[in-house]
Amino acid sequence: MSQAEIGLIGLGVMGANLALNIAEKGNRIAVFNRTVETTRKFYAEAGELQGQIVPCETIEEFVAAIRPPRPIIIMIKAGEAVDQQMEALKPHLARGDIMIDAGNANFRDTMRRFDALKDTGLTFIGMGVSGGEEGARHGPSIMVGGTAESYARVEKVLTSIAAKYESDPCVAWLGENGAGHFVKTIHNGIEYADMQMIAEIYGILRDGLKMTANEIGQVFGAWNRGRLNSYLIEITEKVLKASDPLTGNPMVDMILDKAGQKGTGKWSAIEAQNMGVPATAIEAAVAARSISSMKDEREAAEKILGVPSVGELAVADRDAFIKDLENALLAAKIGAYAQGFSVMAAASGEFNWSLPMPTIAKIWRAGCIIRSQFLDEITSAFTKAPDAANLIVTPAFAAMVKETDGALRRVVSTAVLGGLPVPALASALGYFDSYRRGRGTANLIQAQRDFFGAHGFDRLDGADSHHGPWGSGLNA
Repeated sequence: MSQAEIGLIGLGVMGANLALNIAEKGNRIAVFNRTVETTRKFYAEAGELQGQIVPCETIEEFVAAIRPPRPIIIMIKAGEAVDQQMEALKPHLARGDIMIDAGNANFRDTMRRFDALKDTGLTFIGMGVSGGEEGARHGPSIMVGGTAESYARVEKVLTSIAAKYESDPCVAWLGENGAGHFVKTIHNGIEYADMQMIAEIYGILRDGLKMTANEIGQVFGAWNRGRLNSYLIEITEKVLKASDPLTGNPMVDMILDKAGQKGTGKWSAIEAQNMGVPATAIEAAVAARSISSMKDEREAAEKILGVPSVGELAVADRDAFIKDLENALLAAKIGAYAQGFSVMAAASGEFNWSLPMPTIAKIWRAGCIIRSQFLDEITSAFTKAPDAANLIVTPAFAAMVKETDGALRRVVSTAVLGGLPVPALASALGYFDSYRRGRGTANLIQAQRDFFGAHGFDRLDGADSHHGPWGSGLNA
């Protein structure tokens, strides 16, 4: 019997779905799970795909079943478990074999693992896989970091299983070591921001305009047929229109308002801060999830502080305001993506990756959570201006910001006056206002810092500056 083209360890939901996708696309795959019964169950339920699957019950059997150089996908919980699995594999591998971490790993762990294998004859790929369970089974967006040679070994398999956008596979080699996992991290950070902004718009419609979940779902459905067309808007409509089978009430109204997080959004915010790149929408979204988890504290605070008693928002033209909400969401979305791409550009220089921005936008157009028609426009913008300092100064997006930021300003001010929290929307507005202002207020901050005596400053007129307090009046 012929050897498998690739192997996979870890038959949890994501691993099992990815393995079935690989087999379905005509690739022979060896599979192994620490629990033998899980492997047997997976194989028994694979149906007509069994002929493409080699179930293995020992590491030795598993490694022997794969054609050298052996690419082995590790699909287990991120962190120490991956290191332990790698150590267990290493004695059984040969020169040129490739270990592939396809989980939500911290890119710094990926870089460490890549470097640790440099002189061993083995190599490592950090592979970001986006699209959740559905994407893993039917076509994810795949972001690869590793050597060009190791990518060449797995390119055919990955191209076959990736999501397709107008026949273009949503997979790409993005650079060495941690490049793939870094891009996946920023993808998730943008996803956090996008979801938070949608939730804030929902809050305005629910609490400000007193609309029902079904009515709000209809609004999102209409938006999904326009410029906001995207997977997240599509599922928002479906979620809002769904009914609870137990009570008949809207399902969304039965769900506790506490959002979980797995850490990738936080990593995005931390790395942005490390590189000195503003990613305020991502930061606001991460903070909002943290506040949402403080349910008991929020309820206690409401009893002490109360909430603003504005009632229904006083909008003169309801339809016009809903149109403003649509444009405000588009503007804020532009801000979030601009920040995410700016962080990736900074990391590209920091880690010598040469990240291809148009390619990243292209492989996000299908398969991943943030897929949308909007990414076609980002692809075009970066293709025409690959060295643009920021997405929002490219001609197409500069025009969009000018067209929609007025709506964002009106929505944020209306929400704030109505006591409705809109941290991510407000952060996007603040980002636009700060970024496009040639003369800001940091001169005062620099003057304050200089007064402490520890720093110098740059003069507006270009003359030489000096350190410390300036003159007798400030020496007191």
